Amino acid sequence: MNGVAAGRGAGKHGYVGKDGYAVAAWLFICAAFTFAVVVVGGVTRLTESGLSIAEWQPLAGALPPVSQADWEVLFDKYRQTPQFKKVFSDIGLEGFKSLFWWEYLHRLLGRTIGLVFLLPFLFFYLKKKLSKPLAWKLAGVFVLGGLQGALGWYMVKSGLVDDPRVSHFRLTAHLGLALLIFSFEFWLALGLLKERAQAKLNPFALLIVGVVFLMALSGGFVAGLRAGHAYNTFPLMNGELIPPEAFMLEPWWRNFFWNVATVQLVHRAFFWLLLVLVPLLWWRLRRTQAKIAAHHLLAIFALQASLGIATLLLAVPIPLAAAHQGGAVLLLAAALWTAQRQRVLT
Repeated sequence: MNGVAAGRGAGKHGYVGKDGYAVAAWLFICAAFTFAVVVVGGVTRLTESGLSIAEWQPLAGALPPVSQADWEVLFDKYRQTPQFKKVFSDIGLEGFKSLFWWEYLHRLLGRTIGLVFLLPFLFFYLKKKLSKPLAWKLAGVFVLGGLQGALGWYMVKSGLVDDPRVSHFRLTAHLGLALLIFSFEFWLALGLLKERAQAKLNPFALLIVGVVFLMALSGGFVAGLRAGHAYNTFPLMNGELIPPEAFMLEPWWRNFFWNVATVQLVHRAFFWLLLVLVPLLWWRLRRTQAKIAAHHLLAIFALQASLGIATLLLAVPIPLAAAHQGGAVLLLAAALWTAQRQRVLT
């Protein structure tokens, strides 16, 4: 039977049945790769490795250096960058290699996920395993993936200047697009597993998805401005609920984009909001068909909050900070799962 109608009670995504489960499994794998890209990207940022490759070579750049001469050429190019001259002027070739491999791994994962997505997509499409609406949605996800690669280079270029720091706006956009791609992959996969009739989306559950997404974006601003290295106290910010310097810039709205104190305050505000919303949603769902998803949402939120607080109090150690970035993706996944489970009618 064609995938468009296979399976009893097929939803608008296309179908339920063995074909639907195969497509869902593939999308979950793609989402896992996207998760890995986000985590490695976090380590790349934390180690300041992102500017170690000063060229964008989508095809040729897939091959790593294999000889001493190759390494010398790359290192010579890096020595011409502002980051080397102003930040890492004392590192030698071995130090450069440690920077290079993190950025190379990040780019390699990005290239790999492109193939992991495209090849099975073409297979499922040519075998007529996809409904037309689903095929269009998946094609859109692939386009977003291509844009993500271009946006990554656009971000790197912002750091190849006199001030060797990438733009926190471009960094946040790069993170946000990765989270958007992950969300589409994960949401479509969940939808393919539905075997019952579906109700309208629950506004409360969707609100939590939105707040989690915005909190992750605010985390991009925190990372880009290195705001996590300031105000390393909790729950107050150096003894203040709202530090007076949070609104020192004029006009006032500039504080939300350039003021370290305000950026961290906004990130904390999203946490306090979720501290109310997540337990409330869990309480409402604890005896419904969505209870397992709600349990996971509450547990991952508690874990993510613990990671965030520990990262802040310990002044952003790399392992904790990377785990915190990964936890943001897992929290988003749990929120999406909970929202999707709300659609199942009992």
